Amino acid sequence: MSADGRKEIQARTEGRAIARPSSAANLTVVEEPDASDEVAELFARYRTHFKRPAVPGILKCFATHPPMLRHMLGLAESFLFVDGCLTRRHKEMIATLVSNENQCPYCADSHGYALRNLGGSAEELAAIQGCDLQATTFSSHERALLQFVDKLTRASHTIDSSDIQGLIEAGWSEKQIAEAIHIAALFAAFNRIVNSFGVPSQNLLASLTAEDGKA
Repeated sequence: MSADGRKEIQARTEGRAIARPSSAANLTVVEEPDASDEVAELFARYRTHFKRPAVPGILKCFATHPPMLRHMLGLAESFLFVDGCLTRRHKEMIATLVSNENQCPYCADSHGYALRNLGGSAEELAAIQGCDLQATTFSSHERALLQFVDKLTRASHTIDSSDIQGLIEAGWSEKQIAEAIHIAALFAAFNRIVNSFGVPSQNLLASLTAEDGKA
């Protein structure tokens, strides 16, 4: 952390609050110059592990409670953004669908962008954005998964054993189904966090739209 950043933290500790604009519209998040040593270390860990130059807004939300930030980084590294029982691409399909259904511009944009970069087509993304889960751009295997996630997101209290059996018959294992449930539920929580803090979209998909127009 820079010397200036340390001075600002010290000034706040001594009761001399320093105004700093937040990257979230509703509630102040932890910006990098304001980060404690613990949070600065975790932000650096994020940049190193994911090879990203900037810390995303959602991590700045988690940083309001450093132990949560630490656990969320562990979850990101070991579960959210890696191949597991589900592929990373299928996880991003789920995240994009859930985020669109929860009307979360920040997450819908970032995960739609990730999906495209993992090989998802413009047609797949458009179908997810429009909740056209019967689209032939998806395999029958994927259609079953997305329809299940749609039901889970809109009315999880109506899920029963027949829904699980339908996924098994479509070719998904119980471990894959469990992972889909965890991914869908976690991203629903993330949507609510960034929407409530007021984190704006990064408009990542705009660059892909421009490239698609040139193709």
